[in-house]
Amino acid sequence: MKNILLLVHDDVGEEARIQAALDLTRALDGHLTCVDVAPLPVMVGDFYSGVGDTLLLAETCRHDTAHRGRIEARLAHEDISWDWREFTGDLASSMVAASNLADLVVVNRRLDEYPYPDMRGVASSILTRSHTPIVAVPDKCQGFDAAGRALIAWNGSEQVGATMQAAIPLLKLAASVQLFEVDEGTSDESVRAAASYLSRHGIHPTIRRKRSDIYPVDAVLRGGCDELGAAYCLMGAFGRSPLSEAIFGGVTRDMLSTSKIPLILGH
Repeated sequence: MKNILLLVHDDVGEEARIQAALDLTRALDGHLTCVDVAPLPVMVGDFYSGVGDTLLLAETCRHDTAHRGRIEARLAHEDISWDWREFTGDLASSMVAASNLADLVVVNRRLDEYPYPDMRGVASSILTRSHTPIVAVPDKCQGFDAAGRALIAWNGSEQVGATMQAAIPLLKLAASVQLFEVDEGTSDESVRAAASYLSRHGIHPTIRRKRSDIYPVDAVLRGGCDELGAAYCLMGAFGRSPLSEAIFGGVTRDMLSTSKIPLILGH
């Protein structure tokens, strides 16, 4: 887990993404790749509207150049290895293309507002089309504490199992790891198998099981994170909907909307 991918885009969540990506890159002694995506302009209408589109594109290019200069000047003073990649086109497709050789992709979690970029679409595209785990950080996140406590939201699914396997290098850095299982009236012995798997990698997790008789699953998970003092929560990305741009449903979407800590999601 050495290759960290970061979307650079001048939006409200960028600072949170940068802080988390820098912390992860240092903790994992990795390499940070900054991905800058310039959307293709839509040219419609008569000659005069085309002139307006051209002027707008030129202004966008000037803004992007200034933005890149600010980010590169900042990275030059950070003690990490990094590079910069530029794409032109659709944001989600460009991030998918860039993520094929990445181990983690850092995005933020602004899911419920339309203004570009649509992080929900970007995140779901990465998960379904490249299967690279993402780190989804709150917009006000001030970093990623890799040495903090980690909670794994275990439900026995293929998704969380694969995500846990991919995150072994990161989990090894955690002060402690807890396999947290929400009891919905069924017995699942796979959590003990997961604990054994982790122990063979030198990670010795505790197991906690909590019922969800009154509260919804996402509320129980958030409570578990609060009680543990978790620095981050690892879980599988799943929902009731088919694999599509609407993959985030149910517990996953609720956690993305309400969790105060970073989430590591995989599919």
